Amino acid sequence: MKPLIILTSLLPVLLIPSLASADWLHEEAAIMGTAINVELWHGDVKQGRVLIEAVMDEMRRIDDLMSTYKPDSELSSVNGNAARGPITVDNELLMLIGQALMFSDITHGAFDVTYASAGQYYDYRKGRKPDGKQLADVLPAISYHHVRLDTVQSTIEFLQPDVRIDLGGIAKGYAVDRSIAILQAAGVRNALVSAGGDTRVIGRHWDHPWKVGIRDPRNRDGLVSTIPLEDAAISTSGDYERYFEEDGVRYHHILNPGTGDSSREIHSASIIGNNATDTDALSTSVFVMGVDKGLKLVNSLPDTEAIIIDNRGRMHYSEGLARVTQ
Repeated sequence: MKPLIILTSLLPVLLIPSLASADWLHEEAAIMGTAINVELWHGDVKQGRVLIEAVMDEMRRIDDLMSTYKPDSELSSVNGNAARGPITVDNELLMLIGQALMFSDITHGAFDVTYASAGQYYDYRKGRKPDGKQLADVLPAISYHHVRLDTVQSTIEFLQPDVRIDLGGIAKGYAVDRSIAILQAAGVRNALVSAGGDTRVIGRHWDHPWKVGIRDPRNRDGLVSTIPLEDAAISTSGDYERYFEEDGVRYHHILNPGTGDSSREIHSASIIGNNATDTDALSTSVFVMGVDKGLKLVNSLPDTEAIIIDNRGRMHYSEGLARVTQ
């Protein structure tokens, strides 16, 4: 079933908060390098809070497994050792890397977790980027074809030196989906879980759809639209979260795997679909692919829609949304 989507005018917040209620519970935390939000309805307030903490614990578990910022994570071990031969990894990590490689195939390399071979040389807080020689040296390492998975032996191997992977374009969406699965297994029917730009909702908020806002990429406090959603996910990739500017050029964290440089045709790409793992990967993919190729991809996928803001501030819609906005 297609997600319920209605575009409305500018509103002042990104996630429209609930009114206070004994049964509506909400908590925020900083995990996975971003803001985690959980909101749910539960008839038993104590049990509801236990479930919220279970979601936070799941976010921490996935961060411990997949963070490149934690030297003892399994993904850090992969980056440090897989170029020397196959190493055994957790089935969950292997599965998610496999999903990432699938998105690399369908996007013809626009989504590529080996972008981190160049990404490791950027520091957006300190305003650092790789120089021309560094970039030229690492570009041959950026290719998802250098990653070999053995699902029988549960191993991963890098086929070229200097390959490094980062699951930042898919792991938060996966964590959101895992969290929703925990809530659904416990009988929760109405909830929202978000991790930065990745959000998934189940059921409704009071008697209305959940409302998720798409931020104006050049106005931190403004929205370009709000999206009412039921049983759907939405992810936004934008050039405004981690970036610095030098000589009038914005260097941000969404890199084009073909160049190792920031993609600049789009300011933000929002994808609506059935689960956050897919929408997370697709929002990054579309951002890199650009308006025309990105919309062509989205229009070819079932139950998937897109809202793109290009580098001139113009909005573009996938076919399903274009019919709604006409």
